Amino acid sequence: MYGVTGSISGLLGSFRVAEVAMRYSEFVPRFYNLAKSLGFEAGKIMPSRAFCSDESQGYPIILIAKHFGAFPFNHGQVGGIVSNERHAPHAHHGQDLVIIHASHVGYDPESGNYGIYRRVQTTEQEFSLSCGKICGTLAWYSQEYRFARENIFLLKEKDGLRIVIDNQLLHRERPEGLILKLDKLIESGPGGELQPLRSLSTSKVFRVAPSLCEKPGLALPATAEPQAMGERLTPDLFFFRKDSSDRMDKNLIDAMPLIVTSKWPALTAAQVNTQVEFDRAFRSILREPEYEGKKLLFISGLHVDISPRSGQLFPLTKFIPWAACHLHEDGGHETWEQQELHERIKSQPLDNPDQVNLEQAIQLMKEAQEIRLPA
Repeated sequence: MYGVTGSISGLLGSFRVAEVAMRYSEFVPRFYNLAKSLGFEAGKIMPSRAFCSDESQGYPIILIAKHFGAFPFNHGQVGGIVSNERHAPHAHHGQDLVIIHASHVGYDPESGNYGIYRRVQTTEQEFSLSCGKICGTLAWYSQEYRFARENIFLLKEKDGLRIVIDNQLLHRERPEGLILKLDKLIESGPGGELQPLRSLSTSKVFRVAPSLCEKPGLALPATAEPQAMGERLTPDLFFFRKDSSDRMDKNLIDAMPLIVTSKWPALTAAQVNTQVEFDRAFRSILREPEYEGKKLLFISGLHVDISPRSGQLFPLTKFIPWAACHLHEDGGHETWEQQELHERIKSQPLDNPDQVNLEQAIQLMKEAQEIRLPA
């Protein structure tokens, strides 16, 4: 994906959330006006959405149809993956083109937790995971991390600190699992070997690496009573290996040490997926011959689906813009990073004189003379 953990951490650190969040009812008209300010012609714009299939994504789709005057083309797969192979058909459906991509994450304002969403159509309006695809992908990695943090121990003996590591975690060549960076945990011998002080039934005992002892803020044990590694197992001490062809696995695996150790893993994972998918789709758009000679505006962001309360049918969805690409008719393009993109959207008026009255449009279709199909 982005190479090394440090670069991923830096990229995530630049992803602002609360400061740039906006109601979807404000985002869509402003984004429509932004497209018009770039020369997109009213009534000739074909929007496309690349969203998850979750029912919580229906409200954004309704607003897109209302303000763009067309039901959006479908560019999305479950989890907020962009179907790059749909670029060509999308190009054939309009004069000017817009793609809105977003990963999504549920949010419960009562508990303050990301990753859950109230399903109002269930028997008792229960909460469930959201996004289900992202959270389902996280489950395996979270379990691996939980096992590691509970089966690595630190203790203090007379001549120094010791680390006790489960035998399975010592096998660095495993094809799948959480792989420890043992050189950062264990003190190596003169020849670089990691020699245990003693072997136990299911684990081995080593001297602790000096670099681990020197980590700022690390609470080290002061007694011989073993203490589970717990939160001391920070992202720089491990990585994951998994044999998977699933796109979500591919998108998230490099960032998984940061994701599983974050305060809100579902939110962090959705951020990463948004970033990876923008990067991937952006390059495919520039290579798509069917987009040549077209005006196109591609935006990627994050949907925060705030669980509906009593009496609400839809979530109070907020949009967090991440990046956008404006493709010109002459083949040139420009990319807007988060701050510039946010400022461009916010500078646009909320009023959209071109918006469609959906109820009226539906009523007109209902009252139209019936057309009978041939037998």
